[in-house]
Amino acid sequence: MNIAMLIVSIVMVVMAVILVAVVLLQSGKTAGIAGAIGGGADTFLAKNKARTLDAKLARSTKWIAVAFLVLSLVLAIMSTRWL
Repeated sequence: MNIAMLIVSIVMVVMAVILVAVVLLQSGKTAGIAGAIGGGADTFLAKNKARTLDAKLARSTKWIAVAFLVLSLVLAIMSTRWL
């Protein structure tokens, strides 16, 4: 096993654990029928919704998922090249 593959594998495992933690920290988006009826007032009054913790977690989930996908592709290419 090459040292580069070992490093990428370790980084990928760390990214997977971080991705799972970030997804589990997010709150649920379903509010049932009450959220469907009263949801308009909630979004109107929430002007700083992009600054909340849920918005930051959602944004970080997207970036971590993209990095995880890129690392998966790199690891697959490295494993076929050095196999």
